[in-house]
Amino acid sequence: MVEPVNTEEFLSHAGKRPSDQFQYVKLRFDGPVARMTLSRPEHNLLNEAMLREMADGIADAGGRDDVKLIVLDSACKVFCGGIDIGEYTSERVFQMLDAFHSAFAGMLEVSKPVICVVNGPAIGGGAELAAFGDLVIATPKARFAQPEISIGVFPPLASTILPFLLGPKIALELVLTGEPVSAERALELGMVNRLVPEAQLEQSVNDLANRISSHSGAVLTMAKKAILGGMGLSLRDGLKHSMNIFLNELYRLEDSQEGLRALVEKRKPNWKNR
Repeated sequence: MVEPVNTEEFLSHAGKRPSDQFQYVKLRFDGPVARMTLSRPEHNLLNEAMLREMADGIADAGGRDDVKLIVLDSACKVFCGGIDIGEYTSERVFQMLDAFHSAFAGMLEVSKPVICVVNGPAIGGGAELAAFGDLVIATPKARFAQPEISIGVFPPLASTILPFLLGPKIALELVLTGEPVSAERALELGMVNRLVPEAQLEQSVNDLANRISSHSGAVLTMAKKAILGGMGLSLRDGLKHSMNIFLNELYRLEDSQEGLRALVEKRKPNWKNR
């Protein structure tokens, strides 16, 4: 029987391998934007090594003061086909699950906003990757599915996050049927923020990344913390959580004071990202 693994233990694996030694994940830094590309042809099936690289790359980007957001996309026609079935051996299942949760815990815990770019199928763990992104841009080629029920299991991460994102009835439909969701329906359900033609994808991603990265990195971190930290709380407790960050953390930032001065002086803020 596989013992539960503590989330802190998952995260402890991150940051151990430099990105120039990655085999399946390409990580480059474009000014304030960290661009992480999944590249394991042909379907970006997730194995332990790829998941470790994702966790390490997210930790690397998250630890850089000059990075304001992370863009996660794919070099393949498939965004991600889920877990490589070859990883489900009795000898490897513990290590694979450890690596799987390291990557997803990293996405959840990283202080930088994460934009997922989906230009093809996102299946199983791939759909969960998109669900854990803070924002999702997709094209009509995208489709999302949690087909695990058809092989006698259920998706534990999707079963946790989809009720928050979509409500329990839609989450139950997606998990219990395993049926794929088109890009158009994903937009209607709120799984996708923006649906754009493939020809406009690169420009749309760049426009959104530039819009977000034009703001203070420190304030972006606070805003993400306020929103995600309030998930699952009552409205009253959520308000307390958000106001505590606003009054006791945000106002200590140089950038929050600079933003107010710039407004009064009718000029563009000069962010220091602290």
